[in-house]
Amino acid sequence: MKVVTVEEMRAIERASDAQGHTYAKMMEEAGLGVAEAIRQRWEVAGQTLLVLVGPGNNGGDGLVAARHLADAGADVRCYLTRPRPADDANLQAVRERQVPTVLAGEDEGGKVLRRWVREAGIIVDALLGTGARPPLRGTIAGVVEVVRQELDARRRTARARRLTALAHPAPLPAGPAIVAVDGPSGMDYDTGEMDPNALPAHLTVTFAYPKRGHFLFPAAGALGELVVADIGTDPALAEGVGLEVATGPMIADLLPPRPAGAHKGSFGRALIVAGSVNYVGAACLAGGAATRVGAGLVTMALPQPIQPAVAAHLTETTYILLPHDLGVISPEAIPVLADWIGNYRALLVGSGLTHEEPTVTFVRRLLGVEPAPKRGSIGFRAGEKAEKGGSAGPPFPLPPLVIDADGLNALVDVEGWWERLPRPAILTPHPGEMARLMGVKTAEVQADRLGVAARMAETWGVVLVLKGAHTVIADPNGRLALLPFANPALATAGTGDVLAGAIVGLLAQGLEPFAAALAGAYLHGLAGELVRQEIGPAGGVAGDLLPRLPQALATLREA
Repeated sequence: MKVVTVEEMRAIERASDAQGHTYAKMMEEAGLGVAEAIRQRWEVAGQTLLVLVGPGNNGGDGLVAARHLADAGADVRCYLTRPRPADDANLQAVRERQVPTVLAGEDEGGKVLRRWVREAGIIVDALLGTGARPPLRGTIAGVVEVVRQELDARRRTARARRLTALAHPAPLPAGPAIVAVDGPSGMDYDTGEMDPNALPAHLTVTFAYPKRGHFLFPAAGALGELVVADIGTDPALAEGVGLEVATGPMIADLLPPRPAGAHKGSFGRALIVAGSVNYVGAACLAGGAATRVGAGLVTMALPQPIQPAVAAHLTETTYILLPHDLGVISPEAIPVLADWIGNYRALLVGSGLTHEEPTVTFVRRLLGVEPAPKRGSIGFRAGEKAEKGGSAGPPFPLPPLVIDADGLNALVDVEGWWERLPRPAILTPHPGEMARLMGVKTAEVQADRLGVAARMAETWGVVLVLKGAHTVIADPNGRLALLPFANPALATAGTGDVLAGAIVGLLAQGLEPFAAALAGAYLHGLAGELVRQEIGPAGGVAGDLLPRLPQALATLREA
């Protein structure tokens, strides 16, 4: 599904109007979409419902929703921040249904608003839409402040009742549900900036396409459930939009087939170079993920001392034992890999390798980016900035690559590493690793995640998976996608190793790099949602993702 800027959405609406699908028709579809989203989640018949109506099209959407909800039996009230035009058909339709309407300028001290907020079971925020920018101002800021005060008072009362209910259990009234039309009033739909006084929503209903700001914080954290309602615009009008958000059907179409007559060779071979004495678990998680997404054969190339511990957890994988230096892979491992590498369709390097000098040297030589030592120095220490030049490429042909964690860290001090990196390659940095690769602060990466991923994927000639809430995937040809997941259950050690393993497992099955990165990241995020649903937002660990990867695959295939 496309993700649009505010100006792109305006252009789509203008073109739709010119085609004959008018603004009035789009508003009718939008308001109906809001009403249907509410009806699907809550019983509205007899429910007291307050619609906060702003001065523009967002307020018009709210009035249409109010009409449909009144027709469904809700006790609807509309609070207007400003007079609507005398010929406003949507306001007239609401009044024809005897829906009470009050104008903020005529509500002395906000007495009516306060009473309506106290009585409401659902509050619809239709004050400001995509054309507005924070901060909230004037009458609208005052209305929002009154609503916040009354909601806070209701929450304090509910907490006091809960304390009493411990001794005398009884059903308690639920607090009002907040429904945002397009988004909470006071957000920027391009940047994700948000007025701190904006009303966080339980449900946000946007129209035609999600907007960039829906996936950028802090606004992304205030949406609740995000629903996209169809308003009848022609999909062809969005063909020029470059950014997409991954959806289940999109990912299902990418998944490799599983024919009944297949054998393990049908689903590819993945080689994972990972692990050290300090990070045994990283290897287990990466290898486990590659098997769980369906790779036919996964081989773990490990420093010899950790193989028994890894094998205790991964009984289905095969092993290549590598030379080591005190439990970390040493450069002498390269000729060992030379004998095996041609048997594999995909290679993962990095999970749990450490920053130790022997391993850094090993990674750089394997990837063919080893720098020349500085002139006048004796030897070369990992961590020193070296002269540009050195290795002309990897010592032998490598299959399509996934580089994660310490594989990325080994590149940091090598000037121009991307000019020699073998292709195709998928890099999976978290924001801190991305900042180190770029030589900037992490805050700079986080301030422009979409732009950073797109620019650096092109500059480096790789597929980039910039991890974090709403992970971004970019390729050198300009394809850009993000994930719909922002999940605190994934904010725990080892989840990145699972992600890297899932990607290499799909790459081994023949997916092209961008598809493997996108599908692997989506499956990882969906597995994280299953963890959150079954365990909660805290307490789940990276290993909990592994059995849920097949569940995520099955969910997508069934859908």
